[in-house]
Amino acid sequence: MSTLNLPTSHGLIHITDAGALSAPSPALLLIHGNSSCSRIFTPIISNPNIANHYRIITFDLPGHGSSSDAPDPPKTYTMHGYADLAVEVLAHLSISKVVVLGWSLGGHIGISMIPLLPTGVIKGVMIVGTPPALGKEQTSAGFKDKDAHMGLAAQETFSAQNIVDFSRGAGPPFEDWMEHAVARTDGRARRIMWEAFAGGEGVDQRKVVEEEEGVCIAVVNGGAEPFVELDYLDDIKWKRLWGGKCVRLEGLGHAPFWEKPEVFAPVLESFLKDCESM
Repeated sequence: MSTLNLPTSHGLIHITDAGALSAPSPALLLIHGNSSCSRIFTPIISNPNIANHYRIITFDLPGHGSSSDAPDPPKTYTMHGYADLAVEVLAHLSISKVVVLGWSLGGHIGISMIPLLPTGVIKGVMIVGTPPALGKEQTSAGFKDKDAHMGLAAQETFSAQNIVDFSRGAGPPFEDWMEHAVARTDGRARRIMWEAFAGGEGVDQRKVVEEEEGVCIAVVNGGAEPFVELDYLDDIKWKRLWGGKCVRLEGLGHAPFWEKPEVFAPVLESFLKDCESM
């Protein structure tokens, strides 16, 4: 496993390059969520069944983790800006085939990458804790807005208690670095991203997944997902839905790959194998 700090048009980005670096199979790109960092994917990176067969790439989004704040926040702190960065990272690493696993905000970014890349580069996208949407009507339908956490997701300035509360969003087990990740996040990233998302800026993610034929979409959520309306996902007319249905992992919450890696990993492994033959 190696790390590098890559100068990009969106700032200095901290990248982790792990797993089987010379594997012929598609690389696995992991994209984390709002006010988190790539450390959330430790259970996947350390899983030998995955790491021994796939190159694994992950990075801290601008304004998050060990990456710099964005030099041009309105340009970068949107789903399109993040997706543009992800494409830039793949190009730098000479990745020609990739499967994307996007968690929460990362899932929105993964879907937003699809129109930016030539057909055949993205073999599959797995979204976790992500309702494809754009604009106020769809975001209101896709998220449980009544939950206080969703209000914090768009809030620029955090109190000490806000930091504690938001850091618990991934679910157990809680580790101290989660609070540090929230505290480190550039608050402008939350505010600008949500203003753009609810304001209808960027790609219509629901339209992409209902019309895109070339990319298989896996939808995997905890059955006790606290922030996303799972029935909204079931109502989407997915063009190419992996397994023909949205997967719900009983009793798990917003980050099932973190909460119960032993339950989540076989699902991811199965999806990766299917994507290899696509």
